[in-house]
Amino acid sequence: MRVPAERGDLLGSSDAALHHASTNVPTAGELTPVDEALDEMRGQRFDSAAAVAVLDGRHLVGVATIEQLLSAPAGACLRDVMDASPPVVAPDTDREHAAWQAVQRGEPGLAVVDDDGRFRGLISPQQLLTVLLQEHDEDLARLGGFLSDVEHARSTSVESIKRRLWHRLPWLLIGLLGAMVSAVLMTAFEAQLSADLAVAYFVPGIVYLADAVGTQTETLAIRGLSVGVGIRRITGREALTGLSMGVLLGAVMWPLVAVMTGNVALALAVSVAILGASTVATVVALCLPWLLHRLGKDPAFGSGPLATVVQDLLSILLYFAAVSVFLG
Repeated sequence: MRVPAERGDLLGSSDAALHHASTNVPTAGELTPVDEALDEMRGQRFDSAAAVAVLDGRHLVGVATIEQLLSAPAGACLRDVMDASPPVVAPDTDREHAAWQAVQRGEPGLAVVDDDGRFRGLISPQQLLTVLLQEHDEDLARLGGFLSDVEHARSTSVESIKRRLWHRLPWLLIGLLGAMVSAVLMTAFEAQLSADLAVAYFVPGIVYLADAVGTQTETLAIRGLSVGVGIRRITGREALTGLSMGVLLGAVMWPLVAVMTGNVALALAVSVAILGASTVATVVALCLPWLLHRLGKDPAFGSGPLATVVQDLLSILLYFAAVSVFLG
């Protein structure tokens, strides 16, 4: 029996099956007597001795569990007791898929082989259990938002007031800065406001509708992530939904504003602004949580305030741009 002493090569990603596989496991040829295999295992230290990898040179030809070895009749060799068609995975197989494959087959371990059938290591039962526990934690974390793990979610929920302020206050300060920028924007369009005071009436409504559309999109995105649906899969349809919502809301607002103010041009500006704001708010609500997550920030605190600031500023800009075009 050959007993490698070192752990197998690892792929760069911890999500790959090879990252969890070890070559420090019992190995032997298929014609090795079972008694001899057991004798050679005594006194050796393995990462796992739950199964013996049966090799022909460097190629895997079967796997024999310790239970099969102990129950083998006298004089049997490994070829007589091994599973000649064990479940195997490629080195770059996702770790969760690998773990579930082992569970479905009821195997105590899972062999990793490359495209040429060469043995790259065995994933032990302990590693399989660790993978399933980590994936379970990640799934629970996604149900609560974008936190990286359940422990992080728990610590965030019970952290001190000082830590709560540290996590939240920076985003709210950004929101305060955005509010000041909004005030500056309003002063930049003072001429339009002075010419027709009714222009100011619809700023809160346009901002509110943009925030509401964006909040709906954020909620949908979080629900999708909690069940494994990525942002990219919903971006196209959600953006078209935001555009459609803008068209419908704008169509409803046009006659209402026209009747209320008696100004058809202002009604058209409001409708166009709502159309643009709804579309932009949807895109912002999709992009910001994804971006914060990729940057390693906690979107549970940052995406809402930051998205609100961006949506408000863009909505005001779109509205006054439309007013400038249609009202001169």
